[in-house]
Amino acid sequence: MKLANKVALVTGAAQGIGKGIAEVMASKGADVVVSDIKSCEQMDSLAEWVRGKGRRAMVIRADASNREQVESMFERAWTEMGAIDILVNNAGIETIVPFLEMTDEQWRDVTMVNLRSEWLCSQVFCRRAIAAKRPGVIVNIGSIQAGRVLPGRTHYAPSKLAIEALTRNMSAEVTPMGIRVNCIHPGLIETPMTDWVMKRPDLLSGVLGQISMGRPGQPCEIGTVAAFLASDEASYVTGQSFYVDGGWIGK
Repeated sequence: MKLANKVALVTGAAQGIGKGIAEVMASKGADVVVSDIKSCEQMDSLAEWVRGKGRRAMVIRADASNREQVESMFERAWTEMGAIDILVNNAGIETIVPFLEMTDEQWRDVTMVNLRSEWLCSQVFCRRAIAAKRPGVIVNIGSIQAGRVLPGRTHYAPSKLAIEALTRNMSAEVTPMGIRVNCIHPGLIETPMTDWVMKRPDLLSGVLGQISMGRPGQPCEIGTVAAFLASDEASYVTGQSFYVDGGWIGK
């Protein structure tokens, strides 16, 4: 129970990687605040699963890129669950658009959710933790596309690579005040977001051929790394980015 007596807040937790992270955090002993902009039904189901593990759970529907909603989210969570110890910035969206056809709105939407939300949630969290003189941990979720080129992602890939720089720079400022900050870049993970690949054998075989392990990852495999980074076992790890991709980036 590496995270016993800790409270974790996970954004984008209704499904996919966020859900997997929340489940692993609970399995390791943490109470979990489940947050997403999507339907409460999915979040309610996850919260019940967390409670079934003997942990406390809370559901908050919020837009992680909206300051007013983020401030309200942390206020509610801090009041009802106690001080947050772990923030996992997982909220994100992906669209595939050719560079020459991309609109201002498509660029803005992806950048707002993928990058602004991580900066904003981290700032609100750090201000509270530092004011309360409490240590904390932030785990940012990036993407394999921070280091690998895929067509149609000239908005998505920069937003994910920027998270790596955000992680390093935040760490330099807040680690001396007791808050460690790290980043995970997932590879091909089997989630609703990657269904369009998983259900196309012609596409999937080509991608798996580039992955040393020859298979997609599971959300819990990202969750396990996130739980390690959130634990005291990673007490000397900060400002780092880790590719959890089955060997895709290096092949």
